[in-house]
Amino acid sequence: MDASPSPPGPSLEIVIPAYNEARRLPLGLALLGERLKALPVAAEVIVVDNASTDETAEIVHGWRGPVPVRLLYCAERGKGAAVRTGLLATRAPYVGFCDADMATDLAALDGVLDLLAGGRSVVVGSRRHARSVVEGYGQPLRRIGALAFNLAIRDLAGGVPDTQCGFKFFAGPLARDAVADLRTTGFTFDVELLLHCVRRGAEITDVPVEWRDMPGTTFSMRRHSVGVLRDLLRIRRLAAAVGTRPAPAAPSSIALTVPDTPGPGAG
Repeated sequence: MDASPSPPGPSLEIVIPAYNEARRLPLGLALLGERLKALPVAAEVIVVDNASTDETAEIVHGWRGPVPVRLLYCAERGKGAAVRTGLLATRAPYVGFCDADMATDLAALDGVLDLLAGGRSVVVGSRRHARSVVEGYGQPLRRIGALAFNLAIRDLAGGVPDTQCGFKFFAGPLARDAVADLRTTGFTFDVELLLHCVRRGAEITDVPVEWRDMPGTTFSMRRHSVGVLRDLLRIRRLAAAVGTRPAPAAPSSIALTVPDTPGPGAG
């Protein structure tokens, strides 16, 4: 007697890096689950517990929602290390990652999925897109620091004006191949990951987002600026050593039409 065929895997997998996110994760998973349930494809969520010391893992273990959520553990601290662990564990044709606070309105997912299905290999949310709506983007010093940061690295990341928005999606094979080369474990990992995608001939498409600054971020200009600078210097040396395709003057920029849905934390 033939064995029953295995059910097809998900078409979309989304990684959430999580370090001590017990407070913000329940709402984030609820919002993401409801949005993914409404998509026309099967989707799953991977939460990567980045050596948390709170109840992050327990929350995921006990989670019951409309889409499957699985837990991975990453003992090496750093958002880049967690995202690398999560993306390497994916198997879907489309993959991505977003932050536990869901600061980026998830209504953009429909347009992102359409772009991926249409052949775009890297689609990133950009708070600097002309049609983005951004609320409460940090303190003035953080704004200035973010602007200087992005100006300094645009040539490394395919011309993307906002490399640090935690809302990035990829063709699965490209993401798994590129992230295998990732060595930046901290907050600057996005730059190196996009660099590895550009090196492989990928064009990066940036899309507008509705983004709201959420309390509880673990990034601090005072604590992390030295590490960020050190990582950027290393990534620039890497780019010089391996070579990159000439970056376009600007990424391919798309204006999405998104459905009318509540923003992050609504309800």
